[in-house]
Amino acid sequence: MNEFGCQLYLISPLEVGGEFPAMLEAALSAGPVAAFQFRVKGIDQHEAASLAEPLQAICVAHDVAFIVNDSVALAKRIKADGVHLGQGDGDVREARETLGSDAQIGVTCHNSRHLAMEAAEAGADYVAFGAFYPTSTKQVDHVADLETVVKWSTVTEIPCVAIGGISPDNAKPLIDAGADFIAVSSAVWNHPKGPGEAVKAFNALLA
Repeated sequence: MNEFGCQLYLISPLEVGGEFPAMLEAALSAGPVAAFQFRVKGIDQHEAASLAEPLQAICVAHDVAFIVNDSVALAKRIKADGVHLGQGDGDVREARETLGSDAQIGVTCHNSRHLAMEAAEAGADYVAFGAFYPTSTKQVDHVADLETVVKWSTVTEIPCVAIGGISPDNAKPLIDAGADFIAVSSAVWNHPKGPGEAVKAFNALLA
């Protein structure tokens, strides 16, 4: 476990225009959130930067790390706090060289401690394991198990993020297993009582 215990890591839906800035404000106002990942697909960098601007400002106001999914170039352009790389999204060392020593660099490692060790040795700040549960956010090609988190958190100090279909109803086993962060998306943005209530529900578990 990290020194703060398990923390909440929010991931954006693919649609982040319209009412979404207000939803993000509601979520971040409801309780502690460690990081927000900006995840959009199929748009050019100029449009992505424009969409990111108001969301980044909200994160800054709430002291929440703003992480860009996939794109080192976009992270550099908007001076994001970091980047999250999938297995096909680039090299950790190159990302570090581009973004600097202060950037937070995370890597998707599916259910593989071998991939996680490679990422850590390359200088990643955290690794992400998943999907732990069925999820509608993205196609699931890899299913992760609790034992991966238990073993990782036992043998290394590099933080790990648990991701994939996590809700207030199923998060506790991952927290107990030693995950440093739980990454959530639809369970917050699609919560029937709004994202603020979802954040409160997660933080009640994390407390």
